[in-house]
This record gives sequence, structure tokens and C-alpha cells, in this order.
Amino acid sequence: MFSPIQRIIVWVILFCISQMFSQDPDFQIYICFGQSNMEGSATIEEQDKTVDDRFVMMPSMDCEEQGRTMGNWYPAVPPLSQCFVGLSPADYFGRAMVEKLPENKKVGVISVAVGGCDIRLFDKDIYKEFTQTYPEDWFQGKIAGYGGNPYDRLITLAKQAQKEGVIKGILLHQGETNTDDEKWPVYVQQVYTNMMNDLGLEASEVPLLAGEVVHEEQGGRCGRMNAIIDQLPETVPTAYVIPSKGCAVREDDIHFNSEGVREMGRRYAAQMLQLEGY
Repeated sequence: MFSPIQRIIVWVILFCISQMFSQDPDFQIYICFGQSNMEGSATIEEQDKTVDDRFVMMPSMDCEEQGRTMGNWYPAVPPLSQCFVGLSPADYFGRAMVEKLPENKKVGVISVAVGGCDIRLFDKDIYKEFTQTYPEDWFQGKIAGYGGNPYDRLITLAKQAQKEGVIKGILLHQGETNTDDEKWPVYVQQVYTNMMNDLGLEASEVPLLAGEVVHEEQGGRCGRMNAIIDQLPETVPTAYVIPSKGCAVREDDIHFNSEGVREMGRRYAAQMLQLEGY
């Protein structure tokens, strides 16, 4: 007969084995976070409403209007982050991935993004200091939609997703609110490190893909931030910067338009596919 302690050890081993075999190694999961461009600020057009059934999304909040419940998988028809946002780079990242990956592989995304946020909103130790960046309802409503803690919502869902698939990468698009802050790469490093630790991941196996903001030569109001974003790999060796030069922009000179968002998404995918050897 096993002692109580031995029974516990056996149970833990069996549980771990069951979890290991329930994961589908061909189900690639990507965590997406950032501010408004990643949130989805471009117009969703008719061509964006049909997706390959190998590209799915896990909603980060309940969206009754779309018939989506947080924590379940659905076809990745935009919007991907909140209930009433637009097209984001994550949309065409996933589409481009499944177009190039072998047919036995599928892609899932989990997107938590807050327009106007400081990158430190995703730092689990100090996030409360950045929930009031804008006191207006438009910003506070976004925070509330993620239960008051966007990072915790992202990690909770990512842990759930890990039971079914394998997290292969992190997609970030943020920087406009931190324009001119030379400590931004260090802030990103802290968030990325927390993600790796909280999800039991190895940075060497889960790259961080960070997109540039609208370039100055295209009238980008925050374009000078790109010089800081481009330095990220010096602080995070497993980070790769996704260029935004030439991606079409909206009249506000901060956000990409639908065409620009699609191109950014494809560029994220091109980098990820290269890292995977495709």
C-alpha cells in the first residue's frame, strides 16, 4: 500500500502526464498585447470577415454581441481583443501564418490591448499606478473590461490555452504613449520576464516580436519613438523588431489604416515564420 505522501506524488505525476498528452504540439498559440494599434484601430472591411478555420482566437472578455464567451476558442473573425474595436496586426499575422504553415498546424491568438496605455500597465507589480493614465470613461472602460488588471487577464487565459496548445511567441505593439522614454526597453524586459516566469516558458523558445510605430517620414506623430524601439534587442536578446516603414496610415498620423494593419500583420508573421524555419 502507498503511504499518503506516495499517493500524492503518484497523483501529481499522473496529472502532469495527462496534461502533457492533452497538449497539441501542432496548435501554436501567440500572446498579443499593447495599445491602440494592437487593440484594433483600423476599419474592419468585408474582406476581413472570412478566415481559415485553422486560425482561431480566445476572447479576453465576454462579447454577447459576437456570441463569444471569454476563455473559449472561436474562428478568428475580427475584432480579436475587445468587443467593439477594429482590425489589428494580430488578424493578418494569424492569416499569414496558417497560409504558410503545414496544413496539420493551426494558430490561436489571445489579445489583451488597451488604447492609450503606458507599457507599465502590463507590469504586474506597479500596474495600478498606470490605470489612471486617462481618467475619462473611454480608458477606464477598457481597464474595467479586463477586470481591472489587463496583465492578470492575459496570463489567466494563456495558462488555460496552454492546456491545449503550445505558446510559441509574444507579439507587442506599443510605444506611442511612452514616446521619448529611453527606459522603455527595460520596462518591456520586465513584462516579458514576468510572462516567461508566470507561464513557465523559456525566452529562448518564445521570441518577443515588437512592432515599430508610424514613421516620422510618413508624418508619424510618435515616430521618433522608433529609435528607442529599435534598441529593444540590446536589452532583450530574444526580441525582434518588426519594421513599419511604408505601412499605410490614417489621417491622425498615429494609427495604421486597414491596409497598413494588414501589412504589419504579415511582417510579424514573416519574422515568426523565419524563426521557425519556414
